[in-house]
Amino acid sequence: MITLLDMSSPTPPAVNLVDVWKRFPGVVANAGATLSVTEGTIHAVLGENGAGKSTLMNVLSGMYRPDSGEIQIKGQQFWFRSPADALAAGIGMVHQEFRLIPSFTVAENVVLGASERILRRSSIEAQVGDVANEFGLKIDPTRPVWQLSMGERQRVEILKSLWRNAQILILDEPTAVLTPSEANELGTVLREMANSGRSIIFISHKLHEVKEFCDEATVLRGGETVAASLLVKDTDTVKLAGLMVGSSPSTISRPTPQSQGTPLLTVSGIGALDDRFLPAIQDLNLTVHGGEIVGIAGVSGNGQREIAQVIAGLRPVTSGKIIINGEDLTNALPVERFRAGLGYVPEDRLGVGLAPRLNIIENAILRNYRNLRQGPLLAEERMRTYCEDIINRFGVRSGLLGDPIAGLSGGNLQRLLVGRELSGNPKVLVAAQPTRGLDVKGVKAIQDLLVAERSDGVAILLISEDLDELLTLSDRLLVMHEGMIVGEFDPTTAKRHDIGAAMAGEVAT
Repeated sequence: MITLLDMSSPTPPAVNLVDVWKRFPGVVANAGATLSVTEGTIHAVLGENGAGKSTLMNVLSGMYRPDSGEIQIKGQQFWFRSPADALAAGIGMVHQEFRLIPSFTVAENVVLGASERILRRSSIEAQVGDVANEFGLKIDPTRPVWQLSMGERQRVEILKSLWRNAQILILDEPTAVLTPSEANELGTVLREMANSGRSIIFISHKLHEVKEFCDEATVLRGGETVAASLLVKDTDTVKLAGLMVGSSPSTISRPTPQSQGTPLLTVSGIGALDDRFLPAIQDLNLTVHGGEIVGIAGVSGNGQREIAQVIAGLRPVTSGKIIINGEDLTNALPVERFRAGLGYVPEDRLGVGLAPRLNIIENAILRNYRNLRQGPLLAEERMRTYCEDIINRFGVRSGLLGDPIAGLSGGNLQRLLVGRELSGNPKVLVAAQPTRGLDVKGVKAIQDLLVAERSDGVAILLISEDLDELLTLSDRLLVMHEGMIVGEFDPTTAKRHDIGAAMAGEVAT
């Protein structure tokens, strides 16, 4: 770690990030982002998925090196080469995915890597217990981690930072794995830590918790800081939701209204769990007719991803029924849903929708490879022809078709994915974040495809974090909050304030 400059002032902020830029191939994650955290406060960092929150925190915690910008800690400028450098400067981070060894005890996990000398088990257990008691972290230092609940494991992660004397603690979605009572206990612990002079950076999508726990808030959108150091007591969840969603110019005009067809997608009383087996969807009902786009808005993390996966058959339901094109496919396999006329564009195009290690042809035929066989083997010429048809119809710009798909730009990856799903002539299309990360030209191309499918009678469920996109494309707009539909709006007459209120869970329309 190199300290470049002493910028001390009478009361410098605990953290001051200035004009931070961080680029990855094809993506600008942070575009001049700023963040100022007052010492002894709990500071919320808000923004939708892809807004740049995690990247900015990884820069602060030493995981990433910024391309440019300044990192100032209590008036001194730093350049971190690694997380160890950041920790030496007093910065600790608790990630969403815990980094613990299940067979080790709490105390062993806490001190692991923090000492170069041999320690007596009884001594470290007593010391870890003292630190836990000081901050109200109810945990038995002698218990093995595999016996702990998720809430208790999070306390161990916090203890690891406190043991290393972190004065600045970053918590990434800390309540995602907690029950409501555990979340309230965490809020009490964080306040105790702030009162002791530590500074807490609280990343969350749960706006009511931001209001309850935090002193200040900074909002990121598109890699930029759009609101800095707001006093939480002087704002409300509706305003925060509006800042997160923002406003962007529409790229296409509103589609001409058309008469609705028959219901092609019906979801009745659906319940489902998230990846940590906590309730993600509760008694959810919706219907999409042929020739209709139904949009779903909401602050990220309120069940949008899960409902898309449930409809696609990638996540089991705990209750309810799913009817696709007249068939009850509640417990059907994904392939059976696709045969019944379902198309699915997942939000994670490279992690779920496409296979980065396969080439362009292989990705293009994933949906229809069974029909491209010659005897027991795939017919190479038929595969190439099928792929070329998708590329030509949907304007995919590519190099050699035998090259790995990872070489394509984000826009061309999305066109190939959408084209592959539409090539099967679906009756129902679930499109989750279909234009995320694309430039203006790419956004318009995907939106034009969705409108064309709507005109051909396809029932489209559009899940997006771009409220302007939803207001432009949707025939009806639904709002999700905490796994439920809490509002339905006419996009032609709805007021943004009312939608924001529903997203914050304050009204039910």
